[in-house]
Amino acid sequence: MRNTLNILSCCVGLIALALSGEASTQGGAYPAKPVRLIVPYAPGGGTDIVARAFAPKLSEMWNQQVVVDNRGGGSTIIGTDLAAKAPADGYTLLMGTTTLAINASLRRKLPYDTLKDLDPVTQTASQAYILAVHPSVPARDVKEFIALAKAKPGTLNYGSPGTGSGSHLAGELFSMLSGVRLTHIPYKGSGPALTDLLGGQIQLIFGTILSTFPHVKSRKLRALGVSSSKRVAVLPDIPSIREGGVAAYGATSWNGVLTPAGVPKPLLASDGGEVVGNSAQEFRAHIRNEIAQWAKVVKAAGLKAQ
Repeated sequence: MRNTLNILSCCVGLIALALSGEASTQGGAYPAKPVRLIVPYAPGGGTDIVARAFAPKLSEMWNQQVVVDNRGGGSTIIGTDLAAKAPADGYTLLMGTTTLAINASLRRKLPYDTLKDLDPVTQTASQAYILAVHPSVPARDVKEFIALAKAKPGTLNYGSPGTGSGSHLAGELFSMLSGVRLTHIPYKGSGPALTDLLGGQIQLIFGTILSTFPHVKSRKLRALGVSSSKRVAVLPDIPSIREGGVAAYGATSWNGVLTPAGVPKPLLASDGGEVVGNSAQEFRAHIRNEIAQWAKVVKAAGLKAQ
């Protein structure tokens, strides 16, 4: 995963540039106190792993502590709302994910406005999901799994970080395109879902590579396919779900850093730095596109917020 770490290092530089003006509106150097990074999931999932990978690097660059604050629950709404309503002073950051875009379509009465109450800084990572099953599931590839699911409709349970999460809709998209019926079990994060999968309480997960592959590598879980349109370079032996016969399938998980809307522009100026990641404008456009894309899946699947 060396390439992933290199990319994260570049993103750390962009975040530091984007938030570090020569002086804050209070007249002192930024940051002058610890910065809180809200992760709207329980510890242990892919988003938490990414956040904890670059938080120490930001701390080093800023010479100020960056504290990861896990606020799981409510399909990320609890943590996201906390960030959206925080003071717009640059001392509260949010690790937004695919779910941020999905909730905009799935839930009609959010306590915040996704596009108005949050300002994007940069997208930090994008990764495929792994369709991983418990070893007790008698399927060795996607085709065998589809045959099994069709023979036993509704009996195979898949976990996700919560209703409306990217992992949840990756499962819904798979069901729609393959013609199978799976049962969704929502959790408060990928960590708890993986714990139950490892224990055999559920049968499968569409889990991010960062959180799921270590268990595949140790053979505690079996990988059937990756959700990207083609194989992942770092996992060349795992075929794509498309190769397994679901021709139109494709989904990825992303995350990125946002602030409460209204953080002073001097703190958001990136000084034109060109690094891996993207600009605030590009990240905002990406979120808009994701909202439109997942709205179609929400509607087609007839999903309702629980």
